[in-house]
Amino acid sequence: MRLELSLAGSTLLLGLMPLPAQASSCAEQIGTIERRLDSAGAVHVAGLQDGHTIRSSHSPKALAAAPPSAPSDAAMIPTSAHVADARRLLDRAAEEDRAGHQRACEETMTRAKSMIGALP
Repeated sequence: MRLELSLAGSTLLLGLMPLPAQASSCAEQIGTIERRLDSAGAVHVAGLQDGHTIRSSHSPKALAAAPPSAPSDAAMIPTSAHVADARRLLDRAAEEDRAGHQRACEETMTRAKSMIGALP
């Protein structure tokens, strides 16, 4: 009987304790794209922006150099304006993520990714 009460009490207390916050998949995407926008390739395209430092992405998918041919879609060519637009979209996606609007955040991230294209 005591064991049952002890287990029930422990279960109740564990249920009342706050759980650690889990990073959403959108938050992880935002972090990844932020690192890409602070990479040497982004700085090569857009220049070093105020408040940003060059970071190594340490990603096995990172390009070592710019692709040898232009993308078939001209909108996918990374430009300084596209990088600036992507930064604004990241800010918006972060707000949507904080508000719990997962679907909107993911859609905004898709637009941000298409804006930066294939950075060198």
